[in-house]
Amino acid sequence: MQPSPRLELTALAVVGHELERPECVLCTSDGSVFVSDWGGGVCHIAPGGRQTRILAREAPVALKPNGIALLEDGSFLIANLGDDGGVFRLRADGTSSPFLTEVHSVPMPPTNFVLAADDGRVWITVSTRIRPRADAYRPDVSDGFIVVVDRRGARVAADQLGYTNEVQVHPSGQWLYVNETFARRTSRMRIRDDGSLGLRETVTEYGPGTFPDGLCFDEAGHFWVASIVSNRIIRVAPDGRQTLVLEDSDAEHLSRVENAFQSGRMGREHLDTIQSRRLGSTSSIAFGGPDRRLCYVGCLLSRHIVCFEAPIAGVKPVHWHWRMQ
Repeated sequence: MQPSPRLELTALAVVGHELERPECVLCTSDGSVFVSDWGGGVCHIAPGGRQTRILAREAPVALKPNGIALLEDGSFLIANLGDDGGVFRLRADGTSSPFLTEVHSVPMPPTNFVLAADDGRVWITVSTRIRPRADAYRPDVSDGFIVVVDRRGARVAADQLGYTNEVQVHPSGQWLYVNETFARRTSRMRIRDDGSLGLRETVTEYGPGTFPDGLCFDEAGHFWVASIVSNRIIRVAPDGRQTLVLEDSDAEHLSRVENAFQSGRMGREHLDTIQSRRLGSTSSIAFGGPDRRLCYVGCLLSRHIVCFEAPIAGVKPVHWHWRMQ
């Protein structure tokens, strides 16, 4: 990876205001932007900038949304990072219901991400079974897993992963890519016809200061990664070569975080007190705008998200033409 980013921080445009932990971002063809809302739902940012919060009413548990997915019927799936875990369905009127709260008769731990794929499958990630989750911010912990939900039901498709975070289906439909945040790598597994996954293959590994979280593909077959803590946006070629697109971090602070990570002392304080100028721990990435060349970035510790113009369009997501109803 080249030492300096290609994009200046001055190129970033601010989107939204007073957002509640906008960890995950989705875009649709009508110019809508949706972000997860820590208050218990989703915030819709309309093309003109108007914001509408859709919060769960009378939910069976206290929802702490992390990853979100828009479905064809206009409802959302929400990965609940709260203590009760699981995935819940949220409709535009605020009504909610459980989608998946246990797998193999075991309650779901705090749940990180949910992806609705174009073949009808739903992919769900759990970063760790350890509680508190901060005890898994180590390179030697590998207890994250991936759940697949389809007509056959829900089942664990991959296990023993290094803090499983966002997943995306490769544009070919043949591979499931996954960011393993504290193993510091992006991996892939072949998707078999029955929805099971093949053996894990490492696509690329990341160096000091990079903790991969968000993930999406562009039309050239490269994938883009958002790194928490260091606020790095990295574009990765099919062969694993990395290009640093953007970074907003303080070298001394990042060095302290790195030392804590390597010595097994990394905790919430290292994730929640980052030093930066414009960005608040980049965690998600999505292409939007009329030609899908606006790159929207979710930020864990900001009250807004940001966007910038990318040199190439993103792959059209399955929800591109779907509408919230």
